[in-house]
Amino acid sequence: MSESISPRAARDAVVLVNLGTPDAPTPKAVRRYLAEFLHDYRVVALSRWLWCPILHFVILPFRSPRVAKLYAGVWMDDGSPLAVHTARLAAAVQADMPDAEVVYAMRYGNPSLRSVLTRLRDAGHARVQVLPLYPQYSTTTTASVRDIVDEVFGADGVARMRDDYHLDTDWVEAVAASIRAHWETHGRGERLLFSFHGIPQRLADAGDPYPVQCRASVDAIVQALGLAPGEAMLTFQSRFGREPWLQPYTDETLKALGGDGIRVIDVVCPGFAVDCLETLEEIALQNAEIFHAHGGKDLRYIPCLNDAPAHARALAALTRRDLDAHV
Repeated sequence: MSESISPRAARDAVVLVNLGTPDAPTPKAVRRYLAEFLHDYRVVALSRWLWCPILHFVILPFRSPRVAKLYAGVWMDDGSPLAVHTARLAAAVQADMPDAEVVYAMRYGNPSLRSVLTRLRDAGHARVQVLPLYPQYSTTTTASVRDIVDEVFGADGVARMRDDYHLDTDWVEAVAASIRAHWETHGRGERLLFSFHGIPQRLADAGDPYPVQCRASVDAIVQALGLAPGEAMLTFQSRFGREPWLQPYTDETLKALGGDGIRVIDVVCPGFAVDCLETLEEIALQNAEIFHAHGGKDLRYIPCLNDAPAHARALAALTRRDLDAHV
């Protein structure tokens, strides 16, 4: 499986869309990626005359070299973890959907969503189902994918997109099963912490459903695990800038837990479909160090579902349902 389109177009096409990643762990590649990402109005809504000088003369020159070093620390032999795992997941879904053309794309970076959708459109597929790999909807992520889908396909009805799958039964059980498997191998920590990527609080105040869907996902997974109240916690990571973001913050929570005498904690990130910089470096390394520095002994990161068979089956099943409804 690759992102390229076969000469003989299948009747249906499925596009798994992830956020994106630099092509290499270098300042130049990271700068190119961040420039595209941070130019999106969905990500930063400031007027361009104010934002562009800040972005190009302050943020990118200073942030790119630092972020490149972080990527270098988690880079795999085949490339960026997010790219490698997304490609493997698409291949696994393809194996479960042999009658459709399953490809993957990145909203920012390569293979670009715009180019992949354009090739599918030109190949003449009758139905194109787009699945952003964001279980929980946000205007900062999912809506940006829809912008490109609408740009390429317009209102012709060929392309449809799923907005979220935060309560999909198969996905919930796949996450729960991955946590059970981790506990069977490593034992259980004193708390199970669910860490999701944050968004600015003002977006939630304006009606973005993301935090509500994150809570609903956690409640469903906790119920599937049969946990008692107080055994699991919801936090938000990856805040940027000085304005308030969704709380409680993951790093501050870990500081407090360590100070309260919690020694071993399990952390899972079900807002991410596959492992990436934010899980492998920010959680498993940076936040583990924070926990240790404040009295904790062991932060055990539970990997994302990645290309696990249960994950691929869950995504294939919900995509088949979407295609069946796409008439």
